[in-house]
Amino acid sequence: MIKKSLIPLALGGFGIGMTEFVMMGILPDIATGLGITIPQAGYLITAYALGVVVGAPTLVSLFANRPPRTVLVWFMLMFTVFNAMSAFAPNFHVMMVSRFLAGLPHGAFFGVGAVVASRLADEGKVAAAMATMFAGLTVANVIGVPIGTWLGHTVDWRLVFLIVAAIGCATVVSLRQLVPHIEAKQRAGFIQDLRIFRSGGLWLALGITAIGTGGFFAWFSYITPLLTDVTRFQPATIPMIMTVVGVGMTAGVLVGGRLADRFHPLPAILILLVSMTALLLCNGLLADSQPTMLVLAFATGANALALGPPIQMLLIDHSREAEMLGSSLGQSGFNIGNATGAFLGGIPLTLGYSYSSPQWVAAALALAGVGLSLLMLGRRRALQPA
Repeated sequence: MIKKSLIPLALGGFGIGMTEFVMMGILPDIATGLGITIPQAGYLITAYALGVVVGAPTLVSLFANRPPRTVLVWFMLMFTVFNAMSAFAPNFHVMMVSRFLAGLPHGAFFGVGAVVASRLADEGKVAAAMATMFAGLTVANVIGVPIGTWLGHTVDWRLVFLIVAAIGCATVVSLRQLVPHIEAKQRAGFIQDLRIFRSGGLWLALGITAIGTGGFFAWFSYITPLLTDVTRFQPATIPMIMTVVGVGMTAGVLVGGRLADRFHPLPAILILLVSMTALLLCNGLLADSQPTMLVLAFATGANALALGPPIQMLLIDHSREAEMLGSSLGQSGFNIGNATGAFLGGIPLTLGYSYSSPQWVAAALALAGVGLSLLMLGRRRALQPA
């Protein structure tokens, strides 16, 4: 049974997931509507990701002295206004600015939301509470993104952003009604908050996030040509397969929460990155089998999002002096992984290799995450008193 106080966090996650991932589905419609090319429209995705990376630590630091519920309300108001701005953008340049601004509160909301979820959680269920928030993002891939893509194709892509803005308004109302007041933790100031970056453990946690999850994004970025050109699925079946991935993500984030509550976050991350490496190798080796690829679509999506809760817990553990700032860095790391995975996965394609080739890059990135996790585990054991 989901606690009522966690529902607004899940609803906000749903809106954020929808606005981020629906762009891939309605990109041609936006390009036509704004009179630009599809590659130019692709810059809108980059602008949003850049907003996430910049906004997560910046906004959290600016609002860290405020009560967390108030901070979440302000972030969701920003999210609502800037998505409405996207809906009414008259040209490419305004749209570019609006997408960057809409990305600013993305990581900040998840960072503060993770801290709020940890304080609202029952004893021994901290990661499960965080998973509830991330479940909203994954459900967006199952429901919100397909509906938004259909509306963008058949009605108007601008309507999609208006719906996202409406979800933002609903989240603001539910935050005020269902989330209890939580006092802000005392902090010395922004400069003092930055001291968390002196921690080698925090940098290793960020490296695991950016590099390890880069394997998933190298897979996800090129999944469509892999399925159509190598596995020989018909293009019309791809939305159905993407729904399978989304269902896997939803299941995975809940399993990841339970796993992180049962074990320390670091061993949980290590287990999940080892299984991610194996799954990505299977995607490359078994890509000619349609039934196998359907199973792998579910399993790979589940494995990737299962990493979310333990990574958030690990970041909070290594930034107790400024836990909201540390928690917000998770989304920055994920988006760096997004950009890195997509870029590195595309290199073998530019060299003329098949659409299976990004899977080897993806597996290598996940394996690098395993290496960093082992390094961090060894460091942790060395620091423990004998």
